[in-house]
Parts: sequence; structure tokens; C-alpha cells
Amino acid sequence: MVTDPARVALVGAHGFGLIHRRNLARLGGLGRATLVAVAEPSPLEPGELPEGVAVHAGLAELLEAGHDLDVVIVSTPLHTHFDLALQVLRARADLYLEKPPVTSLTQFARLRAAARESGRLVQVGFQSLGSHAIPRLRTAITGGEFGEVRAVTATGSWTRDRAYFSRSRWAGRRTLDGVDVVDGVATNALSHAVITALAVAGAVRADDIGEVEVDLHRANPTESDDTSVVRVRRPGDAPDITCALTLCGPEESEPFVTVHGSDATATFFYVLDDVRVEGRAGISTEHFGRTDLLENLLDARSGTAELLSPLDGTESYMAVLEAVRIAPDPRPVPERYVERLGTGSEERLVIRGIDEALARACAAGATFSELGLPWAVDDLSHAAEGPELSVLRVAGRPVAASRTGRGVAAVLAPRPYLHPVTSLAGVALTDHFALDHPWHLGAGLAMPDVDGSNLWGGPDYRPELGGYRWRRTHGTIRPATDDVVTAGSLVQSLTWHGADDRPLLHERREWTFTPVDDRSWRLVLRFTLTAAGAPVRLGSPGSHGRAGAGYGGFFWRFAPCSAVTVRTPDADGEEAVNGSRARWLEWSAEFDGGRASIRFSAPPEADDPWFVRVGDYPGVGSSLAWEHPLVAAADRPVTRTLEMLISDGADDT
Repeated sequence: MVTDPARVALVGAHGFGLIHRRNLARLGGLGRATLVAVAEPSPLEPGELPEGVAVHAGLAELLEAGHDLDVVIVSTPLHTHFDLALQVLRARADLYLEKPPVTSLTQFARLRAAARESGRLVQVGFQSLGSHAIPRLRTAITGGEFGEVRAVTATGSWTRDRAYFSRSRWAGRRTLDGVDVVDGVATNALSHAVITALAVAGAVRADDIGEVEVDLHRANPTESDDTSVVRVRRPGDAPDITCALTLCGPEESEPFVTVHGSDATATFFYVLDDVRVEGRAGISTEHFGRTDLLENLLDARSGTAELLSPLDGTESYMAVLEAVRIAPDPRPVPERYVERLGTGSEERLVIRGIDEALARACAAGATFSELGLPWAVDDLSHAAEGPELSVLRVAGRPVAASRTGRGVAAVLAPRPYLHPVTSLAGVALTDHFALDHPWHLGAGLAMPDVDGSNLWGGPDYRPELGGYRWRRTHGTIRPATDDVVTAGSLVQSLTWHGADDRPLLHERREWTFTPVDDRSWRLVLRFTLTAAGAPVRLGSPGSHGRAGAGYGGFFWRFAPCSAVTVRTPDADGEEAVNGSRARWLEWSAEFDGGRASIRFSAPPEADDPWFVRVGDYPGVGSSLAWEHPLVAAADRPVTRTLEMLISDGADDT
């Protein structure tokens, strides 16, 4: 057992090295450690270091001086970590290595092998992993205190000025002189958000995670990303992890990790070590302590503790860093979406609406590109078509995009849909992944209850469970064959799968789109649902007893709009129109880009009620199961045809 004060050397005395110097002074006062040497090429002021501390220009010189070291702290630029760490391990000292440990998976594998060969301890400086809140959250998750956890997310909105990005040659760089640097919001500034989310989710090793997807953007004139989404897919039923991060926020705010459970939501403000839990019992907040990682390393040396941030424990994080490293260069954010605040070295860039974008990304488990944010994707006329997206055109103008929905989070019931749908003048009329209901996806078909499976997305409504509850009941609607797109039509063969992936329904869906005049075009949807085996019951909250909420079937989620008028031949306004039966329904509103109107014609096959929301959110649907379930069978398919007249300006028909 080690009892004497550890003899410690510090490599990199400036920058974050100053924090280490203060901590070493504290530990020195406790008799736990003694700073005996520093490697720092830049001059230090007289009196900056305690008397007797040797100063060397570099690590090699320091190691050759024979200081009989127990621990070496490496607090240097990212791209120097690997070589310096190997030198420390060869010198048979334990290592405290600042985050991120190295800048590629290849380096990580070599460093881990070197650590095992040397038998030395390696602690990585992810300080948040010392929080006592993390083991408490892990216990709560595995013990079911939050119910079934559907997702873990991390949100970080910081602001950084020009001086931050020009503080050194390596700042804001992906490479420097041919060497990987991988500086960026997820790999340096807010890397704690990523590693903390992984730790809370229990995704520590490579086999704890599946695919890592990154969506990188930058507003600043740098090589590296400053605004990004990292999404980590998990194997089996393990919750996916989504991290939405920016250095272009309107102000500095506390980053946090959120556990989204069916019974409660836990939010961990990891810098403050505070956890807020919101559930049926109300809201509670608890403050937790934190173990200093250098002190933890000293305890591990004495055999009284396990490392809290060991090198092996960063394996899944390194998979994230590697995904960032090999990803295409970040997409520049167009200047028109950026606000400049301050002047000179204090100038900072703010992406307009970025905090809402972060919230939407985490709520939907979606990337900025998947959200379709205007600064993150090309407009519809320049959209890249492929297996996942087809552009529909009327008279040569793009008016809609058909999406397979394959990338949609499982709890949102992945399914094909149209988004955006626009007027001929280009006014966007649909929304998807809205913050209030992320499972609302453009224009398409969805059902809340298909033989007990949820193909609408979001929570289930069951009065016996107390209303809306998140459950593992979500199914998917997937293409059975490739879409057939011709001039004026899109034909889809689809299969509706239950939560157990069992085929429930076969669907033939056909969209036709034709011009009407210089300001209008017509969109017609015809679909047929046929049971894949035994008869299938289609239900809604209305069929389960919730009045006025019989949604399910065709649904159109409108883009944000104002000055809404909604009417039928016999009724005006949300309250009067919702649940009514009428041969048509008209929605007219002011959208971003101008006023537009959509006239929905009821299906001739059945007298289905209209579902309408204006106050809570903007949406219109044609309900298949308003108050009672509808049964689809192999010999009794459900067929509906809906026609939509989409016009710029107010409808004056």
C-alpha cells in the first residue's frame, strides 16, 4: 500500500495546467502529493511554482532527469497526447491524461496495449465521471425507478468568441501538419456531455454501442465543427443516445444529460452535480458530491479504490471521436442564419434558433439534417435524391419530398411520409419532429393502435393506465418494394409491422400530383389496407374512450403558422369542426413565406370525421376510428381516397 506523498510531474503548466497546479497544491496540503517537476516550453513567471520544483523544456528532458516519479499529468494540446503518454508509460509511471485521451482509434488501441504491457494505471481527465450522481442514476435506471428508459440525451449550448478559436495553432483544426487534431464541439469543448451521456446510459465499452452517426456543422471560419449532433445506436432494447451540441449559442448555459423514462424524466446538470427528477410525484432536485480524479488515481495506487475514468472506460467515447475524425468536413452555416455579437477578438457567432434546434434534435433523436433545418440542408430544389428520398414535382416545380422514415427513432413509429409539402410559390406547409409532438411526421398515414401496436408514435392512450403512457409497443411501416415514381404519381407497396415485427397489414399507397392553375396544385392520396393474416383492429384514443381525440389514419401536421381559419361548409373554428363530418375542410393560415390554404376533400368511401387541432398544435386528419375500432381483413380491406387542393393565398373557391 502506498502511503508516502506521490511524486508528481506536470506536462503543460499553462492553460488547464493551471487547474492541475491548484489541485496539486491542495493535495500537497493534505500530504497526498508533491509536485516535483514541470515540463513547459513557454516561460513561467518567477514564483509561479513552489520552491524546489524543477522546470524542463519538454517531457523527454524531464524523464531523463531522474525525478523518481510516481504519477505524470499530461495536460497538453490534443494531438500531442499519444506520443507523450507512451513516453510516460515507458518510464514506468502512472498516468493522468487529459481528455480526450488520443485522436484516433488506432492510437487508442496502441496506448491501451502499452498500458497493459507496462502494468501502469491510466486515468483520463473526464472530470464529470467523478460525480456521485452517475452511479446513483445507473442504479435508478437498472432498478426501474424511471420506468422503461426510451432514450438518453445530452444538450450543450455554449458560446465561444473569436479569441477562443485563435488561441493556438491547433484550435479549431481537424489536422495540423498532417497530424490528427480533431478539435471540435463533441471532441473537446463539450466532450464531457458525450462521455457523461454514455456513462449514464451504461454504454462504456465497444460492445455496448452499435452505429455512431455524426452530423457536423460550423458557423465559425474553422476546419472543425462547432455545432453538431452525435447519435449512438444501441444493440437490442438499450436506449439510443443523442447529443446535440453547439458553441454558437445565444449565451452560456449549463449543459445537461437527460434520462427519458416512461414514469419519470431525470436531468443531470453534470457541471453542477445536480439531478432534477420530474415524475408523477412531482419535481425533486438533489445535489451530489464529486471525487477528484487525481485523488481517485492516488487512491487506486494505494489499492483503496477503482479508477473512475480509466482508459478502458473511454472505449465507446473513442468510437464517437473516430466517427467525427473520419466524417466529411463540417457543413458551413450560411451567413444569413448567423448573428454576429461583439467586436474584435470578443466577436462571437450565434446561429439563429439554435437552442430550439438542440431541443428538437434531442426530443426526436434526430440530426440537424434530418430535422431539415434550413442551415443544415439544401432546399427542396437542390435536395439530393436517393433510396431514402424522392422529390415530387408539378409543372417542373418541386412541391414535396417523399421519405422512407428509416432513420426515425423507434419510439416515433418509423414510417414513410411526405415532407416538406409546399405551395407552388415554395411556402412550406408541413412540419416533422415538432418539439411538442416529435412523432408527427409531415403528411401521411399513422394509427395509434393496430392490434395493440402503436404505429402513430409517442405514448399510448389507455384509460386503465391513467391516460397517456410511454410503452414498448411501437411498430414500423416499411417499404415492401421500391417506390415507383413517375411524372405525376408515386406508388408505394408497404407493410405495417407490429412491435414484435410481425406483419399486420399490407398497404398500397398512391399519391398523384397535378397542376390546377398558376397558384394551385392538386394532391390525391389513395390507400388500401389489407390484413396480412387474421383480421386487424384499428383503434385510436377516441375508441379507447377519450372524447374528441379519435385521430388515426391520414394526418397532416402543418408547419408553424398563424391567423388560422379552419372551416367546413357547415362549421367554423376548431371546436366546431373537430369531430364533424363534412364533404370538405379548408385550412388557411399565414406561414413563413406567405399565406396559403389547403382544401381537404373527404373520402367518398366512408363518412369519416375530421380531426382538427389549432390551439395546441396545427394539424388536420381524417379519422378511421373516431369512437369505435375499425377492422381490416384480408377479404374486407380498408380503402380511402383524399384529395387536397393546395393554393397560394386565401382560398376563394
